Amino acid sequence: MSEANATDPASRGGADWTGWARKAAAGLVIAVVLVVVYFALAAFLPRWWAQQAGSLSSGSFTRGIAWGLLYGVLCTLLPLLLFRLAWRARGWKYRRVAQIGSVVLGVLLALPNLLTLTVVLGTSSAASAGDRIMDVDAPGFRASSLVGAVIGALAFVILVWASWKYRRRGEELAERRNEERAREQAAKVQDEAGN
Repeated sequence: MSEANATDPASRGGADWTGWARKAAAGLVIAVVLVVVYFALAAFLPRWWAQQAGSLSSGSFTRGIAWGLLYGVLCTLLPLLLFRLAWRARGWKYRRVAQIGSVVLGVLLALPNLLTLTVVLGTSSAASAGDRIMDVDAPGFRASSLVGAVIGALAFVILVWASWKYRRRGEELAERRNEERAREQAAKVQDEAGN
C-alpha cells in the first residue's frame, strides 16, 4: 500500500469529511444570507408594494377595485396553472427544466398577492405603514384582491375539472372505437368463415 493511498480517507474506509464540511459551510452561508435578505426586504417591500398599488389606484375606489380584482385573479390563476404544469411535466423528457421553470415563474407571478397579504397580515412597522398607504391611496384594493384571488382559485378548479372531464371523455371514445373495430373485425372473420 502506497503512502498516498494510506492517507486517503476513502481508501481507509472512512468518509470524505472535507466535502461534507464544505457543503455544510455553504448551506450555513446561504441560510445566513437568506435571513439577512428576508429582514431587509421585510422592512422595504410592504411599503413599496403599497405605494405601487396606490400609484395604480390614484386614490380612486373604482381603480383600486379594478386593479385589485385584476391582480387577485391573474396572480392566483396563472401561478396555479404553472404549478399544475410542473406537476404534469413528471413524465416529460426535459421535465426538470419544465418543472423548475414553471415553479419559479409561478412564484414570481404570485408575488403581488403575497405582498398584499404581507401588508394586510403583517405586524411589522413596514406592514403597518403599507396598510395606511393602501387606506388612503388604494381604497378597495385589498378586499378586491382577496375576491379576485377567490375567483382565480375557483376558475382554476373549474379548468382542472373541465380538463379532466375532457380527457376522460376522450379515453371513453377511444375505448368505444376500439370495441367497434373489434366487433367489425369479428364480423368480417365470421363472414369469411361462412363463405
